[in-house]
Amino acid sequence: RLWDVATGKLKHELIGHTGEVSSVAFSPDGNTIASGGKDDFSRVIRDSGGTDATIRLWDVATGEIKHRLTGHTSGISSVAFSPDGNTIASGSGHRPVGGSADDRIIFWDVATGEQKRILTGQTAGVESVAFSPDGKTLASGNSDNSVRLWDIVTGEQKHRLTGHTGDVDSVAFSPDGNTIASAARIFDGTVRFWDVATGELKRILTGHTASVESVAFSPDGKTLASASDDATIRLWDVATGEIKHELIGHRGWVESVVFSPDGKTLASGNHDQILWDVATGELKHRLKEGHPEFSSVAFSPAGKTVVSGSSDGSIVFWDVATGEQKHRLKGESSSFSGFSTGDFSSVAFSIDGNTIASAGSQGIVFLWDVNIGTYIQTLIGHTRSVNSVAFSPDGLTLASGSSDRTIRLWDANSGEHLRTLTGHTGSVYSVAFSPDGNTIASGSWGRTVRLWDVATGELKHELIGHTVSVESVAFSPDGNTIASGSWDGTVLLWEIIPQAGENAADVNGDGEVNIRDLVAVAAAIGKQGENDADVNGDGEVNIRDLVAVAAAIGQGAAAPSLLRQQAAVHLTPQDVQHWLIQAQHANLTDPHSQRGIRFLEQLLSALTPKETALLPNYPNPFNPETWIPYQLAKPAAVTLTIYAIDGKLVRTLDLGHQPVGNYQAKSRAAYWDGKNAVGEPVASGVYFYTLKAGDFTATRKMLIRK
Repeated sequence: RLWDVATGKLKHELIGHTGEVSSVAFSPDGNTIASGGKDDFSRVIRDSGGTDATIRLWDVATGEIKHRLTGHTSGISSVAFSPDGNTIASGSGHRPVGGSADDRIIFWDVATGEQKRILTGQTAGVESVAFSPDGKTLASGNSDNSVRLWDIVTGEQKHRLTGHTGDVDSVAFSPDGNTIASAARIFDGTVRFWDVATGELKRILTGHTASVESVAFSPDGKTLASASDDATIRLWDVATGEIKHELIGHRGWVESVVFSPDGKTLASGNHDQILWDVATGELKHRLKEGHPEFSSVAFSPAGKTVVSGSSDGSIVFWDVATGEQKHRLKGESSSFSGFSTGDFSSVAFSIDGNTIASAGSQGIVFLWDVNIGTYIQTLIGHTRSVNSVAFSPDGLTLASGSSDRTIRLWDANSGEHLRTLTGHTGSVYSVAFSPDGNTIASGSWGRTVRLWDVATGELKHELIGHTVSVESVAFSPDGNTIASGSWDGTVLLWEIIPQAGENAADVNGDGEVNIRDLVAVAAAIGKQGENDADVNGDGEVNIRDLVAVAAAIGQGAAAPSLLRQQAAVHLTPQDVQHWLIQAQHANLTDPHSQRGIRFLEQLLSALTPKETALLPNYPNPFNPETWIPYQLAKPAAVTLTIYAIDGKLVRTLDLGHQPVGNYQAKSRAAYWDGKNAVGEPVASGVYFYTLKAGDFTATRKMLIRK
């Protein structure tokens, strides 16, 4: 199954394997998934020796099978992509009932699905395979308790690493490729570090009292996490081999561990899912704590809060950073406006994160104030249970789908009922807004997906293809595809043909609407006549065009993430503040413009530092020049002073009075050419630089190496 990380929604269910799927891996570009499996045990009992020894390559975007790779004669234990994405390595160590194991490693060409090479010399089942970061070496963990290193180009075995006393089920390279970590299961329970170049054992990590199921390196390569059947996770210092933390909290064996991209959080799971603080080893959040049974969960737009809805009629707010329960909302025997809350089968955050909508078997939509955790009002009108609630992308409209076969649209601010969409012949189980907010998709017991015009409430299309009820619908970020999931065990993807002019906001024509298009419009404001920046086609480039582009950006991603993606585009808070003032004077009140204004407000917030700070210079060490970045939370006169290690003044850079903003790119950061006040190059060594901005002062050190 493929899940959307941001929303937690199921995107595709990939069906084709006939038995257990033992290994899945994404290609480096994220466009392909490889999966390998083992026998269908019940089928083996009926037909001794039968196997599902096929590797399947799936298209991530469509969920369709691209290739079936056949050649193994027993189940696949592990698959891995090479760093360049051109090759797959697969290992087979499964021993089917009544059959013999394959015990081979095969390299496959990803583009054609053909075999490239079979590694010979392997005399035991292959439990795990992993490519080195440079793609030159393959490591395999084996059922003869060994780790083997293979030369990718020649196919020859470079080293056989022995010492484990159980099957080696997990191998992983450190980010620099110099070290391998291996973990063994039964009768072993150790993690071992090996030198890739020499094949020598560098370190054994002991302490687990049962099988080690998974290992993972942190992004910086300094920490290793190991998960064990002894219900613990251990964080190890890679340099010393010492235990940094033992994470205890799981109620059963732990089968998988993975680091967040920033390395600050560890996710682990099997019977329960837990988030851990890597620095402290503390349990940050256990989603199931506090509920007898989950019905729904949702993240706040800022990602700082998780809300969970339960069949016991409660909603719990969790602080992601601390793992603490912030609020618990529960109706129990009490009621709101005379109505009991019942259970909550659906919860949704508003776009600004200030409101939660919840609904369930009582047929009522409840709105809650997130900041103080109190009930605001009830939206009454449905006559049976409400199965799904969703806010429009601009946050102004709420949609609710019900077992009374209707969809209702509500004003998210006032709670006023706007209109009712009728036509489904069965319960409505799911509703979703298109990214532009103009269309609602709904899935129902009547086997259909329907598309509705939000402004008029009219039915636009009925999509027929499922054989039983449609449980879930979702739009792709570009709005051109709808995915629907059904009780018939399938996921269908529906193509929505874009209307002419929908991509007018892509001003620079690069196929994506982003901050670069926003800047292009800003640069052309005031120009008249035919111009790509005239998004609305009124003959003039003005604030209305800029807001239209902002609205198109805002429907796809949050401002902070876009800022990270568009690092080469330099915007200042003053730019965005000026645009917002222009938009206010233009009195832009339509929903599309309001979405654009909301995005600009998010953008302004993302561009405005919360605190003044001096950041590390780059490059460091350097020769002969360096850039010194900083950020200002308020306007200030800025000076940067550079000192030698003995405290002598080397150079003072008077940067003048600077407005609020981030001064991190080379075009904005402070620049030092490595010379003193009289223009002489300074000697190699350690130097200190001090930033003074108003009443703020901070000092860091840097190194010149010649």
